[in-house]
Amino acid sequence: MALAPIFKKAYWSFVIAGAIYFACLSILLNGWTQRQALYAHKINTNWFYDPNKPEKFGYLKNQVRPFNISTSDGEILYGWHVLPLATYIGNEHDLIQEPGGIHEQYEQSLAFRLLSQQSRTRLVINFHGNAGTIAQGWRTDTYRSLTSSSDKVHLISADYRGFGYSTGSPDERGLITDGIALVKWAMEVAHISSERIVITGQSLGAAVAIAVAEHFCVKEMIDFKGIVLVAGFSDMPTLLENYAIGGFIPVLSPLRPYPRLQQFFVKRLQETWYSTKRLDSLVRSSKTLNLRMIHAKDDFEIPWTHSNVLFNVAANATSERGLSMKTIDALKVHQDFGESGFSNSWSAAEENCKDWKDCGSKTIRQDIVYHGGHNRLATYPVVTKAILKLLLDI
Repeated sequence: MALAPIFKKAYWSFVIAGAIYFACLSILLNGWTQRQALYAHKINTNWFYDPNKPEKFGYLKNQVRPFNISTSDGEILYGWHVLPLATYIGNEHDLIQEPGGIHEQYEQSLAFRLLSQQSRTRLVINFHGNAGTIAQGWRTDTYRSLTSSSDKVHLISADYRGFGYSTGSPDERGLITDGIALVKWAMEVAHISSERIVITGQSLGAAVAIAVAEHFCVKEMIDFKGIVLVAGFSDMPTLLENYAIGGFIPVLSPLRPYPRLQQFFVKRLQETWYSTKRLDSLVRSSKTLNLRMIHAKDDFEIPWTHSNVLFNVAANATSERGLSMKTIDALKVHQDFGESGFSNSWSAAEENCKDWKDCGSKTIRQDIVYHGGHNRLATYPVVTKAILKLLLDI
């Protein structure tokens, strides 16, 4: 009998927790609330660090040059241009003479000239994940690792609309528009040709990278030197069925025993990010494709199995007739690297090509590492290696 009060308290605790859970889910049925939760653009852990002062993140004076670009629908995006360390060293005397912070006429700066006027320049266009700003968390370490390995490799990245100093409010179409604007700026203003550009994205940024690359391939028949996806996902509805915020707080997985109820909420997602459909379109439309996917097995936010889905979709799209999972598994090249992880590779020639001299090729590689988590992975050598091998033809 003495246990009865304990059971009673446990019962009411469960009821209250369930009520709070369903109240939160009900609030998320609203489109505005969904976008606030999904993009988390108001969550910033760097309140005391101004992105206009990159030196606070460990960079040398004016090694990072903040700049603004405009989108086709009138938003202003705040971006960073990170100079290669070796290039910075060779031009340090002149670079430090320029004023720091945002450059209102960036095309007249020395950093821009170093980017745009050298034919040897290679460019990484980086799309970051959700939450915070361009300088959040491990992002600055990612930029540093990519620009410290070669004097040719510059990097640009920008905050999406509603993030950091960028204007507007985020939604799926808007983020894709932002990505397109950044790539157009690189090609049309900085005059970097597509064969000298690698597009990369992490987490949500991987979905943006796929959508942007598909736009240029399908709408403008432009292929890039490479596309590198880090911790990508297949689509938002599938991800949220098992997603846990920070790897700990479940979103829809508690409803797994009640599939109809789970699907009720899934079908009301307004930001769907169907990366598999866009990736299929990209691969089928491309003439030459170098696609790399990198994921960590200890990623507790986006399971590494999403990378398997993306790899299989991409491999299947290289054949007009389609390929079964069994066929893909049998024909892909698997390589084991022990404690480091393993890779799967797929290559295919362009189909229905009349002259083999004009035929393109499509190469797809998936790297699964055992360590790296969700965010820190982007700073690891496996990512730097993939990007540099594409840019430098190693």
